[in-house]
Amino acid sequence: MSPASPLQTPIIYNLFPRLAGRADQWLPHCQRAAALGFTWLYLNPISEPGFSGSLYATKDYYRLNPAFVPAGAASDDLAVIGPILRQIRELGLRPIVDLVINHTSKDSPLVHEHPDWYVRNAHGAVESPYAVDPDDPSKRTVWGDLAEIDNAGSRDREALWAYWERLVEAYLELGFEGFRCDAAYKVPAELWRRLVDVAAQRNPEAHFFAETLGCTLEQTRALRASGLHFFFNSSKWWDFEAPWALEQHHEFESIPSIAFPESHDTPRLAEETGGSEAVQRQRYAFAATYSAGLMLPIGYEYGFRRRLDVVQTQPSDWETPLFDLTGFVARVNRFKSSTPLLHGEGSLRRIDSRAPDVVVLERRSAAAPGEVGWVTINKAWYEERWLPAGELGIAGPAVRLVRLCRDTAPLGGEPVPEYLALAPAEVVLILGRAG
Repeated sequence: MSPASPLQTPIIYNLFPRLAGRADQWLPHCQRAAALGFTWLYLNPISEPGFSGSLYATKDYYRLNPAFVPAGAASDDLAVIGPILRQIRELGLRPIVDLVINHTSKDSPLVHEHPDWYVRNAHGAVESPYAVDPDDPSKRTVWGDLAEIDNAGSRDREALWAYWERLVEAYLELGFEGFRCDAAYKVPAELWRRLVDVAAQRNPEAHFFAETLGCTLEQTRALRASGLHFFFNSSKWWDFEAPWALEQHHEFESIPSIAFPESHDTPRLAEETGGSEAVQRQRYAFAATYSAGLMLPIGYEYGFRRRLDVVQTQPSDWETPLFDLTGFVARVNRFKSSTPLLHGEGSLRRIDSRAPDVVVLERRSAAAPGEVGWVTINKAWYEERWLPAGELGIAGPAVRLVRLCRDTAPLGGEPVPEYLALAPAEVVLILGRAG
């Protein structure tokens, strides 16, 4: 089968630039990502930060973060990474970058040059964005280094939105082919639509990926009119039991999404599990079967345990690998890319099973009419479990199983036994014809 289009089935490697170092040091990581079958390369914000040093507190959008300026570069102008982006594209990777337009750093020149672009309190001072604890609304986390942009209500809104349009055009001109839209739900859908349209005029294949971490279902629904191409989903937090994950997947089936086992916003999975290689494999294999796209942050393939930090992380934080999953990751990526049933968002339905700790999800996809798959997950981390596949009607000569978590199992599949043994934390995909 021919590989899926990277536009339809994005497989994303997040090169966290604080860990990778100067821009001229990114290429070996990009070469590894390309060899592992990733099709997009995502960079967190690379522009000059404000006084806090946070990647997400942009001071000047058109200057490169001093930590990333290539050795020997005569300027810190953002343009100095143009040749590096060209090399990334030559590897077959489509580079995307964070588009942070809901706030800037408080010491950005824009605060004084365009005072009407910002949310201000009753005293005229610039407001900082904040988050409310959903379990205790009296608790707020305020980001004091940030100044909140008033994209919705600014008196100078047209000039503000035109500024973002020019920024998108500048990034595309530089060589980026898409954007991760930071806190997308905090930006009006109408503005996103304008930016998507502007990008399409310059590059019809430019894609926008909506980051919606921490937003409500209502906020996610509001983004349906935005024109953003992909959402990031919350499957990372699913315990394989609570109904919310499948309910949300069903509600948003028409919007393709990206699954991930961890991100730069979360703790490292290897740290959360005490260094379990089996769970590291489980959550990536599951993410590959859950939705249209897939993302992995740098270091996941080696079991890194130190959390990525937008202020503190530096190249010296590179860890001694706990294990090496590069072969496994390449195998899963190749299988997802070449298996039509795993293309597109698909439709998921839970199948009742009497087997303890075993979850079975039926998956169908418009990309594979007439086919059906059963994603079979052993929730137990340390014990083998058995599934009566024959009793569920998913065993027999017309079906085959692929053991995604095992490096040596044939990707072409093997017969499905009447009683299927699942290793601790194993994920198996059973493929058959739709009845």
